[in-house]
Amino acid sequence: MLIGFLRLLSVLPFFLLYLMSSMVSAALLYIFRYRKDVVRNNIRQAFPGKNEKEVLFLTRAFYQYLADLSVEIIKARAMSAVDFKNRCAVIGGDKLIRETERERNPVIVLTIHQGNWEWMLHAVSQHLGVPIDPVYKPLHHKGWDQFIHEIRSRFNSRPIPMKQAGRDILKRKNGFRLFVMLADQTPVEGERGYWVSYLNKEAPFYLGAEKIAYLTQYPVFFAQCRRLKRGYYELEFKELAVPPYENTRDKNNHQIIDAYVRAAEEAIYEQPETFLWSHRRWKRHRDNDTLSEKV
Repeated sequence: MLIGFLRLLSVLPFFLLYLMSSMVSAALLYIFRYRKDVVRNNIRQAFPGKNEKEVLFLTRAFYQYLADLSVEIIKARAMSAVDFKNRCAVIGGDKLIRETERERNPVIVLTIHQGNWEWMLHAVSQHLGVPIDPVYKPLHHKGWDQFIHEIRSRFNSRPIPMKQAGRDILKRKNGFRLFVMLADQTPVEGERGYWVSYLNKEAPFYLGAEKIAYLTQYPVFFAQCRRLKRGYYELEFKELAVPPYENTRDKNNHQIIDAYVRAAEEAIYEQPETFLWSHRRWKRHRDNDTLSEKV
């Protein structure tokens, strides 16, 4: 029933969806107070120099963005290839293609929960004409998970569950493609992570992308998504690392992850209202974890 309702919503025109979004934004902030304390505390942590008025302004802007993002993701189910291409420009894609076309090897693309990561997937595919394999963490709600999988599977994209990512990427070495990872997700409880300062507080990061890069000698790029205006985005590729890599076993040497975290922070500080502040990124404590020693 949920999937049918979402499919029905996806065919509505943008102006109706954004009208709904404005109402949903107010409800999330003032009625349901959806993770309001988490959002404000995260913003205060990332911007210690902001006063409470500025924190409130950014909080309101975030909730409007969150509501807009929600309806845009639903709309992605019915958008055409031309829609994605027209609504999301791509910068730096020519460099990505040029630097890798000689070997025709896959490329690892790391991004964060900023802008509209669902639109990014298909916009890149349409602009660059290359296959996209997004790595994803399945959602707990089966209905939402199925709907999101439908969206990500469009235009010959092939979503890969996170637990199968390493094996799949190593298995499919031949042929140029982009493996896209939302690498700012928190490692699940019980998994080891690399702890690093992130927005003024230590947080654990998956080492999987870096391990795969070392093993495959694939180049690694960062994808930054900027919101230009409501319903329009710009995606910029930035080079993080290029092979050959030294496959170090020093547990404190994680150059690719460090470069990713720096790029992520720069993107967030550039356009903070379009970052997913409701994410409980700092819910774990380092005292209960150990660094991964297997690279």
